[in-house]
Amino acid sequence: MTRNRTTATRAWRNWAGTVTARPARVVSPASVEELTGTIRRAVRDGLRVKAVGTGHSFTAAAATDGVLIRPDLLTGIREIDQAAGTVTVAAGTPLKRLNTALAREGLSLTNMGDIMEQTVAGATSTGTHGTGRDSASIAAQIRALELVTADGSLLRCSAEENPEVFAAARIGLGALGVVTAVTLAVEPVFLLTAREEPMTFDRVAAEFDQHVAENEHFEFYWFPHTGNCNTKRNNRSAGIAAPPGRLSGWIDDELLSNGAFQVACSLGRAVPATIPALAKISSRALSARTYTDIPYKVFTSPRRVRFVEMEYALPREAAIGALREVKAMIERSPLRVSFPVEIRTAPADDIALSTASGRESAYIAVHLYRGTPYRSYFTAVERIMTAHGGRPHWGKIHTRDAAYLSGVYPRFGEFTAVRDRLDPDRLFGNDYLRRVLGD
Repeated sequence: MTRNRTTATRAWRNWAGTVTARPARVVSPASVEELTGTIRRAVRDGLRVKAVGTGHSFTAAAATDGVLIRPDLLTGIREIDQAAGTVTVAAGTPLKRLNTALAREGLSLTNMGDIMEQTVAGATSTGTHGTGRDSASIAAQIRALELVTADGSLLRCSAEENPEVFAAARIGLGALGVVTAVTLAVEPVFLLTAREEPMTFDRVAAEFDQHVAENEHFEFYWFPHTGNCNTKRNNRSAGIAAPPGRLSGWIDDELLSNGAFQVACSLGRAVPATIPALAKISSRALSARTYTDIPYKVFTSPRRVRFVEMEYALPREAAIGALREVKAMIERSPLRVSFPVEIRTAPADDIALSTASGRESAYIAVHLYRGTPYRSYFTAVERIMTAHGGRPHWGKIHTRDAAYLSGVYPRFGEFTAVRDRLDPDRLFGNDYLRRVLGD
């Protein structure tokens, strides 16, 4: 009995509301066999194909006017190999479900981003990352993956099997095929102690390298129009779990970080002149706290305030200088910026289109409340980032094209060669991929 669903054509929108697509049809295959049939039918009908996750990308990476594949029925854990330290999971499985399932088995990913609403394939294909001195993005934790290619065949790849595809497909942008399953490295669950502490901008800037060296995971947020930052240091703990109290956790994570912040953002959008004063209040609202819990409860947090975002990866040694340029630019401009600027780090990795490919990196992410005009701010920040050889996050707003990207990714040609071999007719292409990869 087939469970494959083809739904009536309707507009698809991403989480931030920045992208709308009107596919010819929307399909939810329930098996790899149904997916291959869907792809072969699309070829016969002359339609392009794109798979979409939960829509947390701010770009049009998943937009199509052809066949939109939703992975709602391609979910669940296929296998946990305790001896090998791996989990194989269907591509459409939300990270939230994966994290809770691993925790029940006494396992965990080594590192992760700060939200877990995305699907496994969506998060890895766009290079989702957290922060880490030694541990890299979720894609860097992939040990094998399988995808259905343009001819409808199932291709498996790893460091040993089809290694040239593996080097590209871990962050494949949906350009090489539809990912059906991912094998990730896992380890026995551990405890992380999080230490959150306000600091001045000047202190964090001066001590940045020291904080990165001394902590397994370090990040900070600078509040524009102020000299204030909030820092977070996560390190493994041999102690016992000591999660935030129910009331104090609700106050910090829900009332202040979501509820009150939503009100402040709404007021700032309506009356931009209030933003600097609101920023001073917001930057002082969160007090220092320390807590210890299992990894996904420390790395991730709820994000209920909707926003738009741009993020660039820079050589780590360039990050603080670039951030100072962003700060100076905001201070001399009429811009009113309601969202903090986020700074994270990652070690170098070996993935062709990873933003940390071949170089130790730091990330500078800028946000604005959804519905706020963002182009002037993002354009000014992007000008600074590109002057430092910045690489834009594949799932976040940017204006770069293949001509620029081929210059900042030494292995760019390696990726496009794999694409030419696996999808010469651009079945999985769209306007976004044409811009960033060429045609």
